[in-house]
Amino acid sequence: MLKALFGNYAAVPSHRGWPRFEVDAGTWQAIGESLREGKLDLLGEWADEAAVHCALFEPASGQLNIASIVASAGRVPSLAVFHAPAMRLERTIADLFGLEVVGLPDRRPWLDHGRWATRAPLAVRPGPPDSPGPYRFLESDGPGLHQVPVGPVHAGIIEPGHFRFTASGETVIRLEERLGYTHKGIEALLKGKTIAEGVAIAARVSGDSTVAYSLAFARAVEQALDLAPPRRAIWLRAVMAELERIANHLGDIGAVCNDAAFSMMHAECGILREETLRGCAAAFGHRLMMDRIIPGGTAVDLAATGRDAILSLTQRLSQRFPELIELYDNTASLQDRTVGTGVVSAALAAEFAAGGFVGRASGRYFDARAALAYAPYDALAVKPALRNEGDVDARVWVRIHEVQASVEWLEAAVRALPAGPVLNPAVTAPVASVEATAIVEGFRGDVLAHLRIGPDLRIERCHLRDPSWFQWPLLEIAINGNIVADFPLCNKSFNCSYSGHDL
Repeated sequence: MLKALFGNYAAVPSHRGWPRFEVDAGTWQAIGESLREGKLDLLGEWADEAAVHCALFEPASGQLNIASIVASAGRVPSLAVFHAPAMRLERTIADLFGLEVVGLPDRRPWLDHGRWATRAPLAVRPGPPDSPGPYRFLESDGPGLHQVPVGPVHAGIIEPGHFRFTASGETVIRLEERLGYTHKGIEALLKGKTIAEGVAIAARVSGDSTVAYSLAFARAVEQALDLAPPRRAIWLRAVMAELERIANHLGDIGAVCNDAAFSMMHAECGILREETLRGCAAAFGHRLMMDRIIPGGTAVDLAATGRDAILSLTQRLSQRFPELIELYDNTASLQDRTVGTGVVSAALAAEFAAGGFVGRASGRYFDARAALAYAPYDALAVKPALRNEGDVDARVWVRIHEVQASVEWLEAAVRALPAGPVLNPAVTAPVASVEATAIVEGFRGDVLAHLRIGPDLRIERCHLRDPSWFQWPLLEIAINGNIVADFPLCNKSFNCSYSGHDL
């Protein structure tokens, strides 16, 4: 399909790695129809001042291409007309760049809450501030319906987001989300920054995925500048990524159980998560491993005692985690809450190209470590976990299997670490602007980074896409038919990022 779409186009020479093609309106429409028919997956859609771009993955061939369409007179045709997962992405494009997305079914602002100093802040000529008025939630008609507004401020330490439930008694018939409260202007902050400043910002987009974002950004820079990191650094980066995955999955497993009133699992998983974070600090000098991955390699080598710290951690997890799995599996009160709750169908997971445990719990066999096989996973593979039930229980089990797989992978990787340096500082400025797109597997799913670098080695454009963009809409669907009281359980089983989504 990708070959048929782009066979008559020449790839843009300034884009390194996966090819990018500038297409006309007819081909853009054909892309939309291919998305609607399920022949392609939409992995991202973003804009700059003059064009809109999308990343397309073809499951049948495993190929990935980037398509671009020029915004003629500030207007571009909509993909959301054909493919619902593009809806919020195109609403965001309209908010940030002021482009008119022709045919966009939902024209309500998404990130713009009417509180910005300018309208369309990333446009060539931003407009004066605008007040769109109260946000108009979608209506549901029927006898005996009532609405339950929740947020944006929540109990406990949690980022803000508004959830508007329409219910019949206790049963939810519609959930609509309102996000954007943690918008930080990341894309504007990145513009004009040096590479070193840029990777520091990328590392802070979503703190629980600091390794994944740093790695995606670094890989995009390295492709754009033809910069090869040392082999040891490549392996150390993956070690960090697997440690990050384990820590977050342990936290999520415990939190799901806690929302089902089983606090013992929460406490026990919390202990193992803390031990994992301490292992990260012992190995790399930082509990979250923030700022440890940089373009060209890593900022630190594995500490002298780091290898032993990681192997000690994996041994502890191998001993203790199976006991917790058995406890989860044999606790009837937990199964009563998680099995059959918050189901996402395989068809919807495929349509939204849902990544991570959300997609793999609903039968979508996609993991960037395997599907795109970037180093070192091309040499030491990870077999993705897969379930088909699509419920809260399946999302817990995918996490469980991923923790086990990451522990096994770490034990093999640490023993096979190549010797040598960890940083290649030989950055050469390009003659003209260059760009690249990278995708890596974070604990939530695939993280995308697209950037353009100028001859002065400053960032001209950078777009970062969190997997939550394609998971938040599925949460709205998963809660339908469940009771309001099960929403915290469903929400935690997704654990979408507010900060990563809102940029």
